[in-house]
Amino acid sequence: MASSFFPVPQDEARRLLALDEYHVLDTAPEPGFDTIVRHARRIFGVPIALVSLVAADRQFFKARLGLDACELTREGSFCTHTILTRDVMVVPDATLDERFAGSALVTGEPRIRFYAGAPLVTPDGFVIGALCIKDVVPRPHGLSADERQSLADLAGLVMDKLEVQRLSTIEADGRRRFDAVAGSAADAVVCADGESRILSWNSAAERMFGYSAQEAVGQVLTMIMPAPMRPMHVAGVARVTAGLPTTLVGSLVTVPALRRDGTEFPIELSLSHWMEAGEHRFGAIARDITERLATEARLKRAAEYDALTDLANRTVLQTALAAAAAAGRPTSLILLDLDGFKEVNDSLGHAAGDEVLKAVALRLRDLVGQDGLACRLGGDEFVVVLENRADPLSAADFADTLIAAIERPVELGERSVYVGASAGIALDSGEGRSGEALLEQADLALYRAKADGKGRVRLFTQDLRPIAQTRVSVSSGIRQAWEKGEFELFYQPQIRLSDGAFAGAEALIRWNHRERGLLSPAAFLSTLENSLLAVPVSEWILRTACRQAAEWRAAGHEGFRVGVNLFAAQFRSGDLPSVVEWALREAGLPACGLELEITENTILRNEFRIHATLRELREMGVGIAFDDYGTGFASLTMLKDFPVTRLKIDRSFVSGADVGDRDRLIVEAISRLAQGFDLEVIAEGIETAEQAALMGAYCQEGQGYHFGRPMGASAFAAALGASPSDAARRVA
Repeated sequence: MASSFFPVPQDEARRLLALDEYHVLDTAPEPGFDTIVRHARRIFGVPIALVSLVAADRQFFKARLGLDACELTREGSFCTHTILTRDVMVVPDATLDERFAGSALVTGEPRIRFYAGAPLVTPDGFVIGALCIKDVVPRPHGLSADERQSLADLAGLVMDKLEVQRLSTIEADGRRRFDAVAGSAADAVVCADGESRILSWNSAAERMFGYSAQEAVGQVLTMIMPAPMRPMHVAGVARVTAGLPTTLVGSLVTVPALRRDGTEFPIELSLSHWMEAGEHRFGAIARDITERLATEARLKRAAEYDALTDLANRTVLQTALAAAAAAGRPTSLILLDLDGFKEVNDSLGHAAGDEVLKAVALRLRDLVGQDGLACRLGGDEFVVVLENRADPLSAADFADTLIAAIERPVELGERSVYVGASAGIALDSGEGRSGEALLEQADLALYRAKADGKGRVRLFTQDLRPIAQTRVSVSSGIRQAWEKGEFELFYQPQIRLSDGAFAGAEALIRWNHRERGLLSPAAFLSTLENSLLAVPVSEWILRTACRQAAEWRAAGHEGFRVGVNLFAAQFRSGDLPSVVEWALREAGLPACGLELEITENTILRNEFRIHATLRELREMGVGIAFDDYGTGFASLTMLKDFPVTRLKIDRSFVSGADVGDRDRLIVEAISRLAQGFDLEVIAEGIETAEQAALMGAYCQEGQGYHFGRPMGASAFAAALGASPSDAARRVA
C-alpha cells in the first residue's frame, strides 16, 4: 500500500486491523493515559505530550497536553513516520528535516521544532501509534540514550493499559471467544465456575503463578490470593451469583497475588461474568505488573528529581511551597546562581561542568540536611527552602554559608576548579504567599545581587518591584509580539566610500509595538536574548535577511551583501552552521552575500566553542565581522586565530576622529592592523560629510546617519534605486 501524501508501513492493512481490536479511536480521555503524558511533559520539559493512535487517514490523540486538537490528518504528521519503525524516532530540528520542514505544524501554529516519538507496539508486533513529545525550540543534540529509554518505557506503559483493555472486551463475547484468546494471550487467563473452582488455566497462568494446568484445574481461585484478600473475593462472587450489584465485575483493579512459593506480587486484574447453560462463569485476566510499577516508580522519580544531581526539581519545589503556604508555615527561599560556571563549561567541556554541578549539589544537600529542601531548577540555578524559618538575618547567614561551601575548589583529577555563587532571598512569615510569588521575589533579589558584583546575598525588598514589573511586561510582550508577527527588519545602508555606491546593509530588528509604536532594540533586545525565543527569533532574522538580500541581488544589485548580528544563544544551540546553510539555500543567496556580525565579548565568553563554529561558517564562504571593534578586550592573537574577514570600527572613535587626534590615531591604527591581517574595515556612526571624507582614507566602507537611517525594506529598496550621483555626493 502506498500514498502520495504520507508514507505507510508495508503491513498497513494488518496494522489497521490490529488497531481496531483495541476499540480506542474516538473514545473519551482516561486518567491513566493522562497521567502518562503528564509524566512525559515533566520528565522532558516539553510543552506538548501526546498518546497518538494512527488510523487510516488521521491520528487520534487518546491523551494530550499542550495541544487543543483531538486529532490531525496523517499528512505532514510526525507520528506517521514513527510507526515505520520500532525504535524511538527523534527530530532535533523540524525546519532542517526535509520530511517536516513544510509541514503545517512546523510552518504554522504551534510551530513545532523538536519531536521525539516512541512506537506503541502490540504483542503481535504491529505499531499502532506513538507516545510523542514536542517542543517549539530545537534540541540539536536530540535525546540521550537514557532519555530514549525513558520515552520507550512510557510508551510501554501506554501499551500495557491498551492491552489490558483489549483483553477485557472478551467479556462481551462469552466463553468461546474467551477460550480462543486465552491460549495465545501473554496474560494469565483463568476461567472459573460460580463457586470459584478453576475450569481452565492457560500457559501464561502456569508461568505467572507456578502451578501447572493439571494442578490448578479443580482448585479454588483463592489459592492465588493472599489471606487478607480471600473473604472479600468470596463475598463479591456471592453478590454476583445472587444477582446483586457489585464492583467486582467489569472494572480494572490492582491487587496483590500469591505465587506457589508463597511470594506476593502485584497484578492488574479484570474479572468478567457470563452464563453458560444456566451456570455462572467467571473469566479472570491477570497481568504481572511488577516491572511496570518499578518503571512507574523510576519515571515518577525522574519527573521529580534531577537526573544529574539527584536533587529535587521544580515539581517537588512547587509542591513543598504550596504545602507550606496552605499550612501557614514560615518559609525562607534562597535562590542561588553559580558565578563562573559558564566559563568552566566552555573551557573544560560539559563533562567537567557536570562534575561541578554534582559537587555543588552534594554540598547543598549536606548543609540543608533534614531542615529543608535543596533543589536544582536547571542549568546552574539552585534553590534551598528552609521551613519554619523566616528571619532575614538567619536566612542571610545561611546563604553566606552556602556560598562559602560552593566557593571551595572542586577537584577534577589533577585540576582544581573554582566557581562562586550569588543568592537572592524571599521570605514568607506565614501569610501563605504562593510559591511562584516567592520565586519571583527571590529572582529579583538575585538579579540585584549579580548587578552589585556577584558573590553577594540580597534580600527581596519592595523597591525591587518596579524592576519586576518592567521585566515581566517586556518578557510577556515579546512572546505576544512573536506570536502576532510584530517584529520587523530594518536595513541601514553600508556605502563604499570610494564612490558612494551601495555595498550592502546591516539588518536590524525593530518591534512594532501595538501601543508604544516602533521600538528600537535598546527597549527589548537584552530581554529577548535571554529568553526561550532567542533562537527562533534569531533564525527568523537570518532567514528574512537572506531572502531580502537575494531579492535585491536579483533586482540588479549583484554584489549586495547583508549583515546579520548573531545572538549568543545561536552558538549555544550547537547547530548554527546548519541553520545558516539552510537559510542561504532557502533564499537562493550565495554565501558571499551574507556577513555575520559578532561582538568581541561574545568571542571572549565562548572562545573554545565558537572558534570551530566560526571556522565552519567561514569555510562555507560566509563573511565574519568583529562588531564594535576596539571597545572590548580582544587580543591580537584572536585576529590571527579567528577566521574574521572584517573589522567594524566603533562609532565612539569615528565621531571624534575629525576633531581629536587620539581618536584619529586609533582609527588609523585599526586600519593598519586590518591591512596587515588582510581584513576589510567599515566605520560605523558616520554622521557628517567631514567624517565620511576622513574615514575614506582608512576604511573601505562606511555606515551611519549621514548615508541613511535604518529603514523598512520598501524604503530601502527605493533608496537602492536612487542614482549613483546622489549616493556619491554623500561621500564627496
